[in-house]
Amino acid sequence: MIQPFHLAIPVQDLEKCRSFYRDILECEEGRSSDYWVDFNFFGHQLVIHQKDSFSPKEATTNQVDGHEVPVPHFGVVLSWEDWTRLSEKLKNIGTKFVIEPTIRFEGKVGEQATMFFNDPENNSLEFKAFKDMSQLFAK
Repeated sequence: MIQPFHLAIPVQDLEKCRSFYRDILECEEGRSSDYWVDFNFFGHQLVIHQKDSFSPKEATTNQVDGHEVPVPHFGVVLSWEDWTRLSEKLKNIGTKFVIEPTIRFEGKVGEQATMFFNDPENNSLEFKAFKDMSQLFAK
């Protein structure tokens, strides 16, 4: 069993972000107050904190395999099937992707699926999957 990480991020619109993580990404809501909400983010603890003075901004990017990857970003590695299901759901609801769902290294060692999109406060998320999970930390 992997130890879950904890990540806390600022948001201006708590209810809009609460709806995104709960309804779009299907994260179970945990404890909350008028100013923060805990989520089970695929087995990890994500907390959104309302911060009125927070000013969402666009991420900087780094060139990776011909794509401008937003930095910083966070997300999780899903099973291939769960990644496929989520990518189809996001496409069907008209998600604006930063990097469309794509397969890297197709048919090769390290084959992986990836997609990038932003939450309502412009926090960049990456969801990925490996055809062979043993390649997750391979060199």
